[in-house]
Order: sequence, then structure tokens, then C-alpha cells
Amino acid sequence: MHSHNDDAKYMADIKDGAPEMVSAFFGFDKAVFTKDTGNLDLATRELIAVGVAVTTQCPFCIEDHAKRAVRAGASKADVAEAVMVAAALRAGAGVTHGWKAMKSITADE
Repeated sequence: MHSHNDDAKYMADIKDGAPEMVSAFFGFDKAVFTKDTGNLDLATRELIAVGVAVTTQCPFCIEDHAKRAVRAGASKADVAEAVMVAAALRAGAGVTHGWKAMKSITADE
């Protein structure tokens, strides 16, 4: 795990090495999280981001998007529900990947 605050200074190195790509990334991110764009309202998009961040286990994204979701109008309960939806998907994936374990030992019978 790294310290986000201490390590953020290295973003300059990424920008120096791939300026067009970094610009495109930030442009894309801005487009996705602009208030008046798309069919989903901003709070919904931020709640999706919370769920994805929980499943990818990015602590910085979790914190940032949870705060942004609330600023966009989501409630604390909405954020909790997004977390639990993500947890259910993650748990479901664990179970379905368990099928591989069962298949591997069944094939040997």
C-alpha cells in the first residue's frame, strides 16, 4: 500500500512521460463525471464508482467517490447500499470461481 498524499507527486513523472495519454485520461474522467451529461444523474454515476472502487479495493477512489456521491445528492444510506451491492457481486464471484475448484477435483474422480 502506498501513501496517496506522499506518492501523488509522481503524477508529474507520468505527465512528463505520456502527456497526451494523461490529458486524454483526465478529459475522459471529466466527461464521465460532469453533472449534466448522460442519462444517469451524477449521484448514480458516483454510486457506481463507489461500488467499482470497493470491488477493485482502491482506498483513494472509495473515499473520493463516496464524498462526491454525497455532494451530488446521494445519502449515507445510498452509499452503504452501493457498498453492499459491490460486496454481493464480489462474494458471488468468489462462489462462481469456486466452481473451478469443484470441477478440478471432480475431474479426478
